[in-house]
Amino acid sequence: MSAAAQQQQRAAAGAEQQEEVEHGPFPIEQLQASGIAALDVKKLKDSGLHTVEAVAYTPRKDLLLIKGISEAKVDKIVEAAVSSALERLSCVTLFVLHVSFHWTKVIADRFGLNGADVLENVAYARAYNTDHQSRLLLEAASMMIETRFALMVVDSATALYRTDFSGRGELSARQMHMAKFLRSLQKLADEFGVAVVITNQVVAQVDGSAMFAGPQIKPIGGNIMAHASTTRLALRKGRGEERICKVISSPCLAEAEARFQIASEGVGDVKD
Repeated sequence: MSAAAQQQQRAAAGAEQQEEVEHGPFPIEQLQASGIAALDVKKLKDSGLHTVEAVAYTPRKDLLLIKGISEAKVDKIVEAAVSSALERLSCVTLFVLHVSFHWTKVIADRFGLNGADVLENVAYARAYNTDHQSRLLLEAASMMIETRFALMVVDSATALYRTDFSGRGELSARQMHMAKFLRSLQKLADEFGVAVVITNQVVAQVDGSAMFAGPQIKPIGGNIMAHASTTRLALRKGRGEERICKVISSPCLAEAEARFQIASEGVGDVKD
């Protein structure tokens, strides 16, 4: 192999390594640049956390179980990991917007709107655990001070609680954490006048009666979720592309059902 070819190969390898550094996943050693001690980084690696993203996605209560990591250190580590993860997410924001722009444009064209202008009015964030989900509400509040928002959608409000808390032993802690989160949502609605829509998940309730009537489903979250919601709607699949929305509980709507369908241009009436 000629010297020029070897030099070109080394340049290509260097560019590939640089791309990996820029787009992640980030090695956990990068936390040292944010003031995290090398010994604490080693403790995180010994616990199976090898990337900055892994630390950012881990619930705070699990980090507190690592031997030698104090509560103050956990707060500092989480802050450093989340900020680093957000930097990586900003690198792929343009790609995400490009992917979602097509369907947004189709819906916007239906209503005579400009798709790019519609996306400019949408703020999006992804939560990786229940603690991060609660912190995002604080960031949402700071954004609402600067810009007028009309709608806030939480999808799903309970998904992370099902994975971060397990068993009856953590049921009380889960419900308390969820109650504080829902109360914060209510506060945002009252303070900034935004409508809040939250989606929930269901679980099959298998008991003796299921032998005769089949398994029943019930929403996750129990009474805390029910009491925090003003109007509750249940969605189920109908025939073909048809979907059915049923009013379960509302202070101003009677119990009723309505049919609709979801097409490429958005939600519309059922075509008989």
